[in-house]
Amino acid sequence: MTPFALTPPAAGTHVPLVIDSPHSGTDYPADFAAAVPLEALRNAEDSHVDALYADAPKHGATLIAARFPRAYIDPNRSLLDIDASLLAAPWPGPAIPSRKTELGIGLIWRVLDDKTPIYQRKLSVDEVKRRIVDYHQPYQRAVKKAIDEAHDHFGTVYHLNVHSMPAVSSAISEEGPGVPRADFVLGDRDGTTCEPGFTQLVADTLRGMGYDVKMNDPYKGVELVRAFSDPKAGRHSLQVEVNRRIYMDERSRARGKGFDKLRNDLARLVEAVARYATAKSAGHVHDHGHHHGHDHAHDHGHHHDHHHDHGHDHDHGHSHPDDKHEH
Repeated sequence: MTPFALTPPAAGTHVPLVIDSPHSGTDYPADFAAAVPLEALRNAEDSHVDALYADAPKHGATLIAARFPRAYIDPNRSLLDIDASLLAAPWPGPAIPSRKTELGIGLIWRVLDDKTPIYQRKLSVDEVKRRIVDYHQPYQRAVKKAIDEAHDHFGTVYHLNVHSMPAVSSAISEEGPGVPRADFVLGDRDGTTCEPGFTQLVADTLRGMGYDVKMNDPYKGVELVRAFSDPKAGRHSLQVEVNRRIYMDERSRARGKGFDKLRNDLARLVEAVARYATAKSAGHVHDHGHHHGHDHAHDHGHHHDHHHDHGHDHDHGHSHPDDKHEH
């Protein structure tokens, strides 16, 4: 299985905008061997989010969507976010569990939203490594490559990391169960992953369409916006969460009557962001003959011993602040 789908910008429309949907995958690998039914696992999906943004390439954006499910391995997690309690043997490399792992939703999920255990077995180190090599790493590399290429070409890049959220909080939510969510929640990790104007543009555009928008509450953003952003270098990442009640039946996962309207509204949002990104890139001197050199590259100071190429050379998160976010 190809771990992701990448749709390039329509011919002649390329703008410095990358959109990625890491949790909309529905292709369940044969070796998952979960102890819960597929229907229960599917509750973890950000259902239809890739389809909601399917028009983005028409407006010049690059669209990347995972094909594998987040419960199998979550591409929006650091490689260090290992849940030792899931493993049959000690992990051979470094492991720095985050708050997400404490909740049971780290790199590989241990429980569902209702705290039901996903496995009745321990996972081998080798199978976790395979999931990293075959799914997690290719997805993160694809996102990084798209962001790097846009930055190299335009001198700046804007990145939307897109998700959906349950209408009300679950048992594993930081705010406790049963709390209603806004229509949209934007996460820029308290203003650290993008310029304030980018967050404000997205918020104002959505509010102008009649949606209720919150900032960083309860979702601040996790690995993909953290690892690939550097506002001072012209790399701006923003997480966008949309409430599932707007466009789908949360029990059946069927698209609801609001799906087409939301898809059209999100196309308008992407168009607004594309105009903003294009205007911001104007005046940058683009030297296409070299790489801008911003790879987040640094020496981790240790050997991961996963027997694979980490490829994207970014900070995998040696510290894990409390992100208040189950994505």
